[in-house]
Amino acid sequence: MLNARFFYTFALWLLLPYIFLRLLWRARKQPEYLRHIGERFGCYAVRSGKPVIWLHTVSVGETRAAQSLIARLRQTYPRHQILLTHTTPTGRATSEQLYGDSVLRVYLPYDYPFAVKRFLRHFRPQLGILMETEIWFNLIHVCHKTNMPLLLLNARMSEKSARNYARFARLTRNALGELAAVAAQTGDDAARLTGLGARQVAVTGNLKFDIEPPVAMLQLGGQLRAQFGAGRKVLLAASTRDGEEALLLDALRALQIPELLLVIVPRHPQRFSAVAQLLEQQGIAFLHRSEMGRDSGVSAEIQAVLGDSMGEMFAYYAAADLAFIGGSLLPYGGQNLIEACAVGTPVLVGPHTYNFTEATRLAVAAGAAAQVKDAGEFTVILQHLLDDPEALSGMHRQCAGFVQHNRGATDKSLQIIMMLSAVN
Repeated sequence: MLNARFFYTFALWLLLPYIFLRLLWRARKQPEYLRHIGERFGCYAVRSGKPVIWLHTVSVGETRAAQSLIARLRQTYPRHQILLTHTTPTGRATSEQLYGDSVLRVYLPYDYPFAVKRFLRHFRPQLGILMETEIWFNLIHVCHKTNMPLLLLNARMSEKSARNYARFARLTRNALGELAAVAAQTGDDAARLTGLGARQVAVTGNLKFDIEPPVAMLQLGGQLRAQFGAGRKVLLAASTRDGEEALLLDALRALQIPELLLVIVPRHPQRFSAVAQLLEQQGIAFLHRSEMGRDSGVSAEIQAVLGDSMGEMFAYYAAADLAFIGGSLLPYGGQNLIEACAVGTPVLVGPHTYNFTEATRLAVAAGAAAQVKDAGEFTVILQHLLDDPEALSGMHRQCAGFVQHNRGATDKSLQIIMMLSAVN
C-alpha cells in the first residue's frame, strides 16, 4: 500500500518546473536567487573537516533567533563545525553578517529524497536542528532512517498552521513522530504539536528573548538618533509588508505632532524601491538611509527616512521613541517584537499577530506594548503616547522587565541537545 509520503513526493516532482520558474521570478528583484542553485539539489562545493552540528535557519528571523544557541554550541562543542542552512538569500546574508567565517553556510536542498540524501552524505551531521516550524517530510524521514537525531527547536505552531497540517494528518503524524525531540516555545505550541503527532515534546520558551543587542548596534543607534535630531519624535515602522506603508502614511496624516520623523524599514529588501516610489507619489520628502553619511544630519523638512540597509535593525530600534511592528496591520501574522523591547523601545502592533501570539500577549500584559485593532486606533494611541511623555516613559521601563523575565530558552535547549548521544 502506498503511503502518504509517496504522494507528497510525487507532487513535488510535478512541481519541479514551477520551482525553476519561481527562482527566476524572485531573481527579478533579488538576483541572488540564481546563485548556488546546485545546493538546492544537494550539490555542494564546501566541506567540513570536523564533525558537524547542523542548524536550519530559514531566513532572517530564524538566523537571528539562533544567535545565543550558536554561541553556546561553539563553547560547548569547540571541536565541531557549525553548519547553517538557509532557504532565502537574505537569511544567508544575515548569517554572513552575524557569524562571518566561523560557520559554514549553504542552502538546504529541496525536499526531494535524492537531494536530501546527498546533503546528509556530504556533510554527515552528528545532529540536526530545525528552527521554528520547518517540517520537511522527506528530510525528517531520511534523518530518522539513518539514525541522525533531528530536533525541532524554538518550535511554534499557530492555530491556523495546525489546521493546515491536520488536513494531511497521516503525513504530519509520521513526520513529527520521527523527530528525536521537540522544544516548543509555549504550552499552547506544545499541545498543538503533540496533537499532530509529536513525541518527546518539552516547553523551553522563545530563543529570541536570549538575544543580546550588539554593543556596536546600540552605538550606531545613538549616532542615528543624533542625525535624526534629538528634539524630534521618531516613529519606526519596522518590518513592514506590502500594503502596510500606505495605510500608515494615511493614518499619520491625521496626527498633530510637529516635526515627527517616520523611519520605514520594509521587511524584504526587494521592496525598497516600491516603498521609495510610494513616498515620492505621496509627496513626502525622504532620505535613503544608504545615502546618509556618518556626520550628515536629517534636515527639518525631511519627513521620512527609508531604512534600505541590512543588519541594522537593533540600531533603528535604539534610535526610535516608539516602534510599530509590521506584518500585523494586515493579515501577515506579525513579526518579532522582542528585539525592540530588548533595547527599551515600546511597541505598537496591529491585530494580526498569530505567528507571535504569546510574545505579543506577554508584552501587552507587561505594559511594554499596545495592540490596536486597525489603522484608526493606531493613530489615536500613537497621538496619545507621543503627547504624553510620562506614559511613553512607563512603557520604556516595562520593556527590560518583560525581556528579562522570559529569558532562559537557550539553556533549556542546550540541555536537550546534550542528552542526545550523537554529540559528544
